[in-house]
Amino acid sequence: MSERRIPLSEPRMSGNEARYLAECVETNWVSSAGPFVERFEREVARATGVPHAVACVNGTAALHVALLVAGVEPDDEVLVSDLTFIASANAIRYCRAWPVLIDAEARYWQIDPDKVRDFLARECRWRKRRLVNRRTGRRIRAIMPAHILGHPADMAPILEAARRFELPVVADAAEALGALYRGEPVARIADVAALSFNGNKIVTAGGGGAVLTGTAQLAERARYLTNQAKDDPVESLHGEVGFNYRLTNLQSAVGLAQLERLDRCLESKRATAAYYARALGGLPLELPEEAVWARSSWWLYTVLIEEEKFGVDRASVMRALAARGIETRPLWMPVSGQRPFADCQAYRSEHALGLHRRSLSLPCSVGIAEDDLTRVASALAETHAEFAGAGGSARVRRGSR
Repeated sequence: MSERRIPLSEPRMSGNEARYLAECVETNWVSSAGPFVERFEREVARATGVPHAVACVNGTAALHVALLVAGVEPDDEVLVSDLTFIASANAIRYCRAWPVLIDAEARYWQIDPDKVRDFLARECRWRKRRLVNRRTGRRIRAIMPAHILGHPADMAPILEAARRFELPVVADAAEALGALYRGEPVARIADVAALSFNGNKIVTAGGGGAVLTGTAQLAERARYLTNQAKDDPVESLHGEVGFNYRLTNLQSAVGLAQLERLDRCLESKRATAAYYARALGGLPLELPEEAVWARSSWWLYTVLIEEEKFGVDRASVMRALAARGIETRPLWMPVSGQRPFADCQAYRSEHALGLHRRSLSLPCSVGIAEDDLTRVASALAETHAEFAGAGGSARVRRGSR
């Protein structure tokens, strides 16, 4: 391999990161207290349109705390998409609760709102004012849509079902900072939401996450739990089992610098998505769609590959691109196919596995060079030509971002 490697999604540090980190070192505020933590929380709240943000050590911790403050208890059940990163389901198990895995819908690949409603209406019943799963006898306690790849789930029918069945909505918005549903930031369309600032996200803190809520009481509860459930600021008194989930001042400094450029980061992601849509439009690929009611953050640009049309399966395309120095990856194996969740109920999961098998996420770092995008598109075209027997030199459409 002689060509420079093109990573899938790498952070871009081109703002005040170094200056803010130097300030942390100079003032000796480097741990989980310090002015950048509060500043970062305020800016996260402002960016998401949610009144309260509580910074956490990572997105999974934020999901865990979000579920706890929403009232999830041991042996409860939480509805969540089968097609999501395993952290969504892991956080439910951290609460000693159980995920009920709902299929993805085929068009936008998000949790299927019709199957959410069908499950609640057909598979559950009220018993002593508690909504109970007929099969397991466990209480249904919450709905957790995961806005995968930066595209919002269709929230209106989910919210309607949540109101009808008296369930809180806990949004896994880890991949959807900047995404809008009917003009509203996705984190606002939930009782509680969680963000991630992992290194591959649109905005990173080198890790980190946040719990978001419009309710001061829930925010106070989240802050309490993330700080070891400390009851006294001086004495070491703790009212219950808490967690050391606080974000450091160093990480908050990086996150704040990144948030200052959020609009430009989102513009870059949208430009990348538009470029791929133009360049790949002539290939037999299923390209991702953006719903009329949605504004995606385009966290990862992902295509579907049908072997019969493309000439080769997704795994072979992935290897061919890797040989050219291009990093790609499939969507996650559905949670129902993961060993730790083999005994969890999966409801009408008809699309999730097929989406995983056909999916390929393409390089789309913030600020990715147009030459790199052209290399990726050309490599896909050449791979198709080689395996489909088209022969000759394949070309892709070029155009400014």
